[in-house]
Amino acid sequence: MDLFAPKHLLLILLIVLLVFGGKKLKTLGSDLGGAFRGFKKAMSEGESEEQAKQIQGPGAKDAEFPDVAAAKPQGASATTSDSKAAPHA
Repeated sequence: MDLFAPKHLLLILLIVLLVFGGKKLKTLGSDLGGAFRGFKKAMSEGESEEQAKQIQGPGAKDAEFPDVAAAKPQGASATTSDSKAAPHA
């Protein structure tokens, strides 16, 4: 037997109608439809923002960072500067 046979779907619909009532089902349907419309709208807005970011290209920087390598002395390495640091309490 198929789970989604027309007789089964009608029986489920009838039970739901008896439990919730017609007015409540109408309200639930409109709320569910509004939620789907809002979700689709948010998804399309997100896609348009993503496309706008791609149009700007990789030339746009998120933040400016100073060049850390230029600040380090040429003879010092990361391991020697870490060993000279004060131990943590």
